[in-house]
Amino acid sequence: MSREVEALERAKHFLKTEVAPKAQLIDRDVSELHKIVRRMGELELLALKRAERFGGPEMPEPLFRIYQEEVARTSGSLAFLTTQHQSAVGLISGGENEALKEDYLPKMANGDRLVGIGFSQLRRNGPPIMCAERTEGGYILNGHVPWVTGWSYFPEFLIGASLPEGQSVFAVVPLVATPVDGKKALDENAADEIGKVTVSAPMELAAMGAAMTVTVDFERFLVPDHKVAFIKPTGWIKNSDAINIALQGHFAIGCAMAGIDVVRDNAGKKPFPFLTDALHALEQELADLKSATANAQRSTDDSTTPERLAVRAWAIDFAVRAAHAAITASSGAANSVDHPAQRIYREALVYTVSAQTPAVMEATLTRLIARGGR
Repeated sequence: MSREVEALERAKHFLKTEVAPKAQLIDRDVSELHKIVRRMGELELLALKRAERFGGPEMPEPLFRIYQEEVARTSGSLAFLTTQHQSAVGLISGGENEALKEDYLPKMANGDRLVGIGFSQLRRNGPPIMCAERTEGGYILNGHVPWVTGWSYFPEFLIGASLPEGQSVFAVVPLVATPVDGKKALDENAADEIGKVTVSAPMELAAMGAAMTVTVDFERFLVPDHKVAFIKPTGWIKNSDAINIALQGHFAIGCAMAGIDVVRDNAGKKPFPFLTDALHALEQELADLKSATANAQRSTDDSTTPERLAVRAWAIDFAVRAAHAAITASSGAANSVDHPAQRIYREALVYTVSAQTPAVMEATLTRLIARGGR
C-alpha cells in the first residue's frame, strides 16, 4: 500500500471510529473539537497534500477529494475547520517563500503549526476592504477581514490583502485579540509598537459554530517580508474560483452521503418498502453525481464552465434534498437537537453558500427554480 493510500485509510478509520460516534457533541462543544484536532495531529492527518520533501504524504487530488467527502460525511464542523488549515498548507506550499516553507510545512501535519485562512474578502466587488501597502521590510495592513474560521484553534492565519496596483499579497499574520507589536516582529530590538489586530467575538451561526468563526481588523499592522508567502496578480481569485467550481462540490457530496446514511439506517429499522425505494434512488443519484463531478474536473478551460457550474449546483441541491430525506425518514425525532438529521440539514446550508460566487449563486437558483411546479 502506497503512503498516500495508507494515509487515506488511516483518516477514514479515524473518522469512523473516533469522530462519527461523537459527531453530535463535536458540533456543539468547542473543547471536543479541540480534542479531535489534536488527535488528527497525533495521526499526522493535518497536511495531507504536503510535499514529500517536507514530510508528505503528498496525497494526489483524487484521493484528497475522497478524504474531503468522508470528513464532510462524518462531521461538518471538523470538515469546515480543518479545510482552512489544509488549504493553508497547499497555499504556502505553492508560494515563493522557501524560508517560510521550511519553517512551517514540516510542522503542519502534527499540529505544531496551525494556520487558518482569511481571503474571501478578495471576492467582493467594489473598493477593497482589506488593503496592503509596501514599506521597508514588509507590508502595512489596514482593513477588515469578514470571515476567519478557527479562532482559539489557529494562532495564525494566511491573509489576502489588496495592493494599490490590484495585486494581492498573502502573508501569515496572528489571529489574536490583542495589539501586536509588528515592528518588533521585524526588529527584535525595536521598542516602538506599530500595528494592532482586533478579533471579534465568535459569530453565532446556524451550523458549525464550534469551528469559531470571527472577523478580524488590522490597523497599521506591519507584516514582515519573511511572513509573506506570495503575491498574486490582479484577478487571481476569480480565476481560482473558476477552476475550482466543481472541486468545492465535494463537501456537499459528503453532506449528501451523510443524509443517505441516515435514510439507510431508518430503512433498516422501519417496515416501509418506500424507505428502501428512496434509499436506492438516492444512492443511484449519488453515483451519477460523482461520475459527473469527476468528468467536469477533467477539463478546466472556459468552454467547460457551464458544465462545472451545473455540476456544482447539482451537488448543492442534492445535499439539501438528501438531508431533507434524512429528516423525513427520521420522523419527529429529527426535530431533536441531538439527532444527526438536523445537524446534516444545517450543514447543507453551509455548503450551499461556501465559496459562493455570483455564477454559482445563479446556477444554484436556476436549478432550484427549474424544479418548481406541481
